[in-house]
Amino acid sequence: MDKIFADNILQGKVAFVTGGGTGITGGVARAFAEHGAKLAIVSRKIENLEAMKAEVEAFGGECFTVAADVREYEAVENAIKQTVDHYGKIDIVVNGAAGNFLCAADQLSPNGFGTVVDIDTKGTFNVCRASFEALKESKGQILNISATLHYLATPMQIHVSAAKAGVDAITRNLSVEWGRHGIRVNGIAPGPIEDTEGMKRLLMPELKDKLVKKIPIGRFGRIADIENAALFLTSDAASYVNGVTLVVDGGSWLLGTSLM
Repeated sequence: MDKIFADNILQGKVAFVTGGGTGITGGVARAFAEHGAKLAIVSRKIENLEAMKAEVEAFGGECFTVAADVREYEAVENAIKQTVDHYGKIDIVVNGAAGNFLCAADQLSPNGFGTVVDIDTKGTFNVCRASFEALKESKGQILNISATLHYLATPMQIHVSAAKAGVDAITRNLSVEWGRHGIRVNGIAPGPIEDTEGMKRLLMPELKDKLVKKIPIGRFGRIADIENAALFLTSDAASYVNGVTLVVDGGSWLLGTSLM
């Protein structure tokens, strides 16, 4: 997909991105760097970040890697501190660390449910809370990666639906509480994005053709679609947008299109 935004739209910004090594959030991190931002990308294992760091540095971008489990507040707090020590500030925080797997509710263990909620919901809160002082200083912003699974109902996804509903609640509440500090808090809810590992794992091949026919725009989304939405929401073009979770799904959820 051709570039839509000016190359320097995020020039001088520092973006702290969890789950920034791969997938949708990895694409967002790379797009930020391509448009002038300095990156700090975070994963539980540092080796998950090496390929993205090399890719960003290959085109002249700056990328700092730090290991942290978003479920552990002290680890997140330390990752924030390392980033501020390295770059001097943080302007943008992206919460993209997530867990997912298919499981019927009557087969789902409490531990399985809790693990996804801990990563997605508790992890999002931990990162937001730990970054508050840095974002207050920079009058920065938060972008939370959500989903549309909980808007109606998605079988086999009760754990993720509950977790992402919590993420949306965090987005709304913090936008109200932290707006007075100059901090904007928004989200993106991607629909089915075909060029992700999750789509390959979660979508049964025999359902793919059936599902795409239900999407009003007539195609699956791509990571580039989410990148462009993220660039808009974190740029000055969206300076008065606060508390919004932008659905990027081609209109799928309005028809109740389910992955199952």
